[in-house]
Amino acid sequence: MSSTVERLLEIMALLRDPARGCPWDVEQTFETIAPYTIEEAYEVADAIHRRDMDALKDELGDLLLQVVYHAQMAAEIRAFEFGDVVTAICDKMVRRHPHVFGDIKVENAAAQTVAWEQHKANERKARKQTSEAEDTGRESALDGVILALPALARALKLQNRAARVGFDWPNADSALEKFAEEIDELTAEMSTGGDADRLRDEIGDLLFTCVNVSRKLGIDPEEALRHGNAKFERRFRKIEELLAADGDRRPQAATLDELEALWARAKLEE
Repeated sequence: MSSTVERLLEIMALLRDPARGCPWDVEQTFETIAPYTIEEAYEVADAIHRRDMDALKDELGDLLLQVVYHAQMAAEIRAFEFGDVVTAICDKMVRRHPHVFGDIKVENAAAQTVAWEQHKANERKARKQTSEAEDTGRESALDGVILALPALARALKLQNRAARVGFDWPNADSALEKFAEEIDELTAEMSTGGDADRLRDEIGDLLFTCVNVSRKLGIDPEEALRHGNAKFERRFRKIEELLAADGDRRPQAATLDELEALWARAKLEE
């Protein structure tokens, strides 16, 4: 195992070599590679969703390359090396699992989730992160929820953090009532010809509340939206298929009434 990792590290070092490496790889920075890192993580999730083990193997390799890429660039500026990354995660896993590597007892998975979050909170406090809230000397339950997360995922994390200190809807029905209220507010803003900023804010409130409803129902909103996207894509492709069978027609050549009728047919045929 170590020899294969060493080979990957050697390949990455050669790709970044100013004299013998790849011109594209040599030009990259942490900032330019970061989008690829995020994309590869999503491709891993997609392979898992499709239950494609061959694809998952390949996508995990691509994601590992991203870790090696960042570690190589860090080594070049003498910040840290790949071995430091491995050491850090090993130490963290041991530290956050005292019930496995120590003599602490944890009753079940739910209790471990609580303990895990407490470990993370303690680590954030120890690092004394320089966020705006911490500059004032105050701690927040929301500290450490990074801005770079996709908005949907960040909304869920913010809500979970607030819920842990008691700021939460009692049930899904209460969250749904708030969702209906937000729809009314958006409708009212639209009826008065609200400007773009106000409409953006109302839509943001609506989406945030929708995440709350999903959370209270125990449903991952990202997974729900992914499922909705797949459903839309499947049905729209069926519309295209039906139109193609009708004289090789395209959606833009059909009326909206025709498209809606075909959409209804696609739903029935699922």
